[in-house]
Amino acid sequence: MSVPSGFDELIHPATRLSVVALLATTEWADFAFVRDSLSLSDSALSKQLHTLEEAGYLEIHKEGGGRKRRTRVRLTDRGRTAFEGHVAALRAIVDGAGAPAPARRPAGAER
Repeated sequence: MSVPSGFDELIHPATRLSVVALLATTEWADFAFVRDSLSLSDSALSKQLHTLEEAGYLEIHKEGGGRKRRTRVRLTDRGRTAFEGHVAALRAIVDGAGAPAPARRPAGAER
């Protein structure tokens, strides 16, 4: 089976897919909201955000300083397009699987 067009290896790991799916529902999200929504540690989320930012899939905006520092993230147009393409590719994979074939009876088996 070939991989459908739009399948994105960068987004596919469960944590990154969860981050991108959450961000797809909003314009901007606070770091703490994403962290708490996905039950991630600060360091785990930071690592995933950095990877997605390097790919150009999201933008990170930091404001303030010290204890009042606020970090917000959003999907870029490129990230949103990649997410939508990945979701379409996953749907194509699932739809292509179809219904399971009926079980075959061994030759000579009674009905």
